[in-house]
Amino acid sequence: MLVGALRRRVADAGGFATILVKGDEMSGVILVQALDRGQDAGLFERVPNLDGGYALMRCGPAPAEGPEALAAYVARRRRSDPDLWIVELDVPDAERFAAETIC
Repeated sequence: MLVGALRRRVADAGGFATILVKGDEMSGVILVQALDRGQDAGLFERVPNLDGGYALMRCGPAPAEGPEALAAYVARRRRSDPDLWIVELDVPDAERFAAETIC
């Protein structure tokens, strides 16, 4: 449900949202790969915070490390968590869109 809302909101803003990996609908961790006009802006994970809500936390390799480092990180995460969701957002300020929608 959260991923669907995120996709609709990004589309309404003129951006693109793609589910790269579909995880468990009830318990899957959500990773957001943020892009801005095709340029990698980083990978973010939805994590619980101390207030009982959620926040987005930067995770994985820095964009400067290249797509191979990102692919290796995602492969490791998928091996350890088969319920993982990975959603790619290509919209200006993708991190904000994700935080406002799924946190």
